[in-house]
Amino acid sequence: MHAVIATGGKQYRVEPEAIIDVELLGGEAGEKVEFNEVLAVGEGVDLKIGNPTVKGAKVEGEIVKNFRGEKLIAFKFKRRKGYHKTKGHRQDLCRVKISKIIA
Repeated sequence: MHAVIATGGKQYRVEPEAIIDVELLGGEAGEKVEFNEVLAVGEGVDLKIGNPTVKGAKVEGEIVKNFRGEKLIAFKFKRRKGYHKTKGHRQDLCRVKISKIIA
């Protein structure tokens, strides 16, 4: 069974035992998390699509670890003007292992 969840302004397709990296959830490693914003759940003919979410559906998981993503570089440059600016960013992320999907 698969589900599509929304968290951190993004959508993720998940299944049981899947490991996903989402934006920081604010919990510690080992804590249980619950995603109530389920956009679609099921498989094949049994697929239920929400409007905007599926009522009564939720996805449960466990936080594996909190970490920071790799550094992204934003480089601004204007030709022939001697202007260039470099800025870096590292996003705080959370690795979650999906335990079960409740339809």
